[in-house]
Amino acid sequence: EKAVNLKKDLAEMQEWMTQAEEEYLEKDFEYKSPEELENAVEEMKRAKEDVLQKEVRVKILKDNIKMLATKVPSSGQDLVTELNVVLENYQLLCNRIRGKCHTLEEVWSCWIELLQYLDLETAWLNNLEERVQMTGNVPDKLDVVNDALESLESVLRHPADNRTQIRELGQTLIDGGILDDIISEKLEAFNARYEELSHLAVSRQITLEQQLQTVRETDHMLQVLQESLGDLDRQLTSYLTDRIDAFQMPQEAQ
Repeated sequence: EKAVNLKKDLAEMQEWMTQAEEEYLEKDFEYKSPEELENAVEEMKRAKEDVLQKEVRVKILKDNIKMLATKVPSSGQDLVTELNVVLENYQLLCNRIRGKCHTLEEVWSCWIELLQYLDLETAWLNNLEERVQMTGNVPDKLDVVNDALESLESVLRHPADNRTQIRELGQTLIDGGILDDIISEKLEAFNARYEELSHLAVSRQITLEQQLQTVRETDHMLQVLQESLGDLDRQLTSYLTDRIDAFQMPQEAQ
């Protein structure tokens, strides 16, 4: 009777493993929204816990069959053979569910990381847009133009590492067919805005550099003219002091 019960327990265990495999491993999942992906992660976590909780039952079953095989070798040997098959299948099921759970957790982590990088770069783009707007119509004053140029260039000196991460993370998920529509849309919008603002910022930078050069040249010309006028003023003053008649002066002084 004990052998019959143990045989029944083995059959039930095998049936449960078959159902678990069909439910958690053979079902096709389509992750088209973050909610679907998150639900799949939570489901696989529950599946892993469910499978691991059966470990106690499997151990008890194993101990009972081995004990029976020791006491009644004729009845227990066949059960030991069936037990080994069940143990092998159980271990395989555990490994596969652990693997799938780990994979889904990694995918979810990849998605969250992508969102974080997008948030960082979007904040930078907002800052860049603000600087581009602030550096428009700068008055022709050397210090003002120089400060505006340095302010814009400080934002443009932004490392490309985050954009590299966005590209790689997004491509990894898209290649796996995970959230591909949503990610493609996000990346397309981000890249379009990045290209537009980068072009505007570089154009504004060139304009400010040209303006700065013009202001420097104008300031230099004014300085030369001022020095020349100063020299002329001093020369005329000396003429007046010495009471020199205008017709005695050089032509340019007249």
